[in-house]
Amino acid sequence: MGLLDGILGQLGGDVDIGSIAEKFGIDPAMAEKAVAALGASHAEPGDTIEGAAARTGLDAGTLNEIVGSLGGEGGVGQLSELLKGNSALSGLSGILDRDGDGNPLDDLAGLAGGLLGGKS
Repeated sequence: MGLLDGILGQLGGDVDIGSIAEKFGIDPAMAEKAVAALGASHAEPGDTIEGAAARTGLDAGTLNEIVGSLGGEGGVGQLSELLKGNSALSGLSGILDRDGDGNPLDDLAGLAGGLLGGKS
C-alpha cells in the first residue's frame, strides 16, 4: 500500500490507509479501494460519493466520513489530481486493472494477497 500512502502523504496531515481502515473498521484493502475510488470519481461527472459507492459497495455515510478524513472535498480534489499525475499509476492502470473498474489498486491488493497465500 506504499504507493497510495505516499500520495496521501502529499495531502498533509497524518492520513494513511492503515489509519483509515482502523478508524472506519474496514479491511485495509477496502480502505485503499475506497480512497482510490473517491479520487477517481471526483474527476468524473456526477456525484463523487455515488461514484465511489458504485465502485466499492461501501455506503455513502462511510464514504462521506472518509472524505472528511482526507480533508473534505478539497482534499479529495487534490487526491484526484495527484492520482492523475502519478505516472506509475496511470501507466500501469490498463495492464493491472483486471476487473475493468478503472481502479488497478484493488486488483493489486488481490494480487498481493494471492502471492502471499490469501484469496486473490
